Amino acid sequence: MNHWLPTTPAQTSYFDELLTYRCAKLPPNVRPRTIFLLRHGQTDFNVQGIVQGSGVDSSLNDTGRHQAAQFFAAYGHVPFDKIYTSTLRRTRESVQHFLDAGRPHEAHAGLNEISWGVREGTPITLEEDAEYRQVLADWGAGRTNERLPGGESPDEVAARQRPFIELLKSRPDEQKVLVCMHGRALRVLLCQLLNYPLRCMEGFEHSNLCLYKLEFTGTMFTVKNFLDISHLQVSAEAP
Repeated sequence: MNHWLPTTPAQTSYFDELLTYRCAKLPPNVRPRTIFLLRHGQTDFNVQGIVQGSGVDSSLNDTGRHQAAQFFAAYGHVPFDKIYTSTLRRTRESVQHFLDAGRPHEAHAGLNEISWGVREGTPITLEEDAEYRQVLADWGAGRTNERLPGGESPDEVAARQRPFIELLKSRPDEQKVLVCMHGRALRVLLCQLLNYPLRCMEGFEHSNLCLYKLEFTGTMFTVKNFLDISHLQVSAEAP
């Protein structure tokens, strides 16, 4: 298959058109399920450039809580049949308004962020950190078994996500699902759902409280919304 991913606005537009075409060719009797994939809201560690991973269980900061309120203002009317989060508090806090409204919820450790090992709780920047640059280069070259010292590889993250993916597929009555998770784990999950090799995961950009919306026909996932942050323009006081 074609493993190209968009890197510019023009390419993203073409990518969306291509996926829309694929969805339009679905059989008329198929009722696709809608899967909302959400990255958690901002934390102080995000602002400071400090890596959290699975070992730092941080809370949202004021901006992150406002982002969560904005998302609820935009999507609170959606009748989600289930909300899934990781076991880390920043994902639950990002969807707490939905839980307070009575939406069913499950937390799964398989959705936790990648472990960055001994580097968790420390600053990491692509420009200044040679070790980090090297592991990203390895992943982009297909060496997705590589990891930072004491951490997880993308292959290991993918392996622990697979039981959740099978669970998600096995629940057809859940027509609308919201999954809140983490940046690197989200990239890994999108590769698995869309049948891209893990070396392509950098193509799935993310930011705090960004949304990817997918449809699932029972056999195939397709993207309907790519890196959507339009809800962050909505007033948190909106109905």
